[in-house]
Amino acid sequence: MTRSRGDKSLIGFIWRMVLNAIALLVVARLINGIDVAGFWPAFVAAVLLGVVNAIIRPIIIFLTLPLQVMTLGLITIVINGLLLWGVSSVVDGFYVRGLWPAMVGSLLLGIISTILTAVLA
Repeated sequence: MTRSRGDKSLIGFIWRMVLNAIALLVVARLINGIDVAGFWPAFVAAVLLGVVNAIIRPIIIFLTLPLQVMTLGLITIVINGLLLWGVSSVVDGFYVRGLWPAMVGSLLLGIISTILTAVLA
C-alpha cells in the first residue's frame, strides 16, 4: 500500500502538533502562571492554537496594521499572548493566569517549537 500526499501531510501535521504540545509542556514548566494538566490537554491546546493562528491571527494582524506600524511590530507579542490566553479559556487542563505569563509564554513557545521542529522534523 502506498501513501498518498494527503497521508504525508496529515502525518506531518500531527507530528508538528505533538512537537508543539511538548513545547507547551516545557513552557508550562518554565513560566510561573502557565499550567498544563498533562499531555492530552497540551495536545488539544496545540491543535486549537494552530487553528487560531491559521485563521484568526491573520485577521487580527490585518486589523491592527496601523498599530503594527506604530509599534514596529511589537504589538504582535501582545496579540500572540492574547490568543494563547484565549485558547486557555477554552481548553480544560490548560491554564494561563494573566496577560504577562501569556506574552512571555507565547514568545517561549515560538522559540521552543521552532527549535524542536528544526531538530526533530
